[in-house]
Amino acid sequence: MKLLLVEDAPKLRAKLVEGLTHFGFVVEEAHDGPAGLWAVEHTRPDVVVLDIMLPGFDGIELLRRMRARNMTTPVLMLTALAEIEDRLKGFDAGADDYLPKPCDLRELAARAQALARRVSPWAQPVIVLGDIEIDPARCEVRRGGQPLPMRRRERALLELLAMSRGNAVSRQTIEAKLYADDNDLRSNSIEAAVSQLRRWIDAPGQPSRIVTLRGEGYRLDQ
Repeated sequence: MKLLLVEDAPKLRAKLVEGLTHFGFVVEEAHDGPAGLWAVEHTRPDVVVLDIMLPGFDGIELLRRMRARNMTTPVLMLTALAEIEDRLKGFDAGADDYLPKPCDLRELAARAQALARRVSPWAQPVIVLGDIEIDPARCEVRRGGQPLPMRRRERALLELLAMSRGNAVSRQTIEAKLYADDNDLRSNSIEAAVSQLRRWIDAPGQPSRIVTLRGEGYRLDQ
């Protein structure tokens, strides 16, 4: 499940990225209004967590521009402005939910997951790979209809590879998306994660669905 976080405060943004990644989101970041609007158009998130007070243009203006372009991606407003008038402005501009700062990360993640389960114009509810089903909205991977007890990072890696199915995903991309909060990333961390993922999704005696591309990264085949 892909989430776009638009927040201008670096320390808070880093903390939110770390927490939301822990809850299974693949998090994209933007630090101002123009960058946020570009990211919505080009990264196609399932849900946007949007601060009001932003440089460039504020979150209300970003939201207005999204809705004016018929972007129906669910938006949760996250702001220190607690007055009812400010909240009403957000809802009037097209916000779907609202949380004041500071907030509990568990509640933020739960609300974002609930919004992301709504139908998105570009959402792919379930990705099917033979007998494997990847359900980003439910943060779940199933084989034969039964959930696989994958770790969060294994599931996120599979989802990342599946979103680029048939194309190479570089080690740099995997590190940026899955290990941004890991200050002790070891040289073999990605190889270990891929190896474990293969145990989950590969059929015994069959070639692996995950192809290693030396010097490039990894590719997930059907």
